[in-house]
Amino acid sequence: MARPKAEAPDILKSMRSRPAGGMIRPGERLRQLRHDRGLTLEEAGRLTGLAPSTLSKIENDQMSPTFDVVQKLASGFDIDITELFASNRGEVASGRRSITLANAGRLMETPVYAHRLLAVELTHKKILPFVTRIKARDLESFTSWSKHGGEEFLYVLEGKLCFHTEHYEPAILGPGDSVYIDSSMRHAAYSVSEEDAVVLWINTG
Repeated sequence: MARPKAEAPDILKSMRSRPAGGMIRPGERLRQLRHDRGLTLEEAGRLTGLAPSTLSKIENDQMSPTFDVVQKLASGFDIDITELFASNRGEVASGRRSITLANAGRLMETPVYAHRLLAVELTHKKILPFVTRIKARDLESFTSWSKHGGEEFLYVLEGKLCFHTEHYEPAILGPGDSVYIDSSMRHAAYSVSEEDAVVLWINTG
């Protein structure tokens, strides 16, 4: 009896053609989360550790939140970080699997980094994986260094970067090099190669 032909190519084709969830603006989502919980800006500020004026600017699209700010919002509202960019709650069942194809994922750009969030349809993940293109070229590009809860792992895919932490000497990292840190330690990375460095970044959030 002949085996049925594998349908994987058709499945992958459909994944490539569909958007990764119903995407909405972080400001719109933040307002929705705050109103659903009946919180004032001041109360939401105490939950997230962010100034009410900052929350107001985000809600009104007057400010694009940095990755650290997004993490504080997710922690304060006790949601997965990807829920700030999706109109649905995603998959939460056990036995989960997520495939992110090349050049897919959710884009989040800041002045110093261009993040591509992976496995975005899964919520309440224990780790947050993303691929990042490092646009910064020096420490002066940063208004502040990153500092947040959890731990993180960075693996260099392309280019070279300089990785700074507050308690250690800067390290130059190239393709195949990696670093694992306590995220509560202030840190920043900038490219030192001609092209932007590209890294796999994994965060426990």
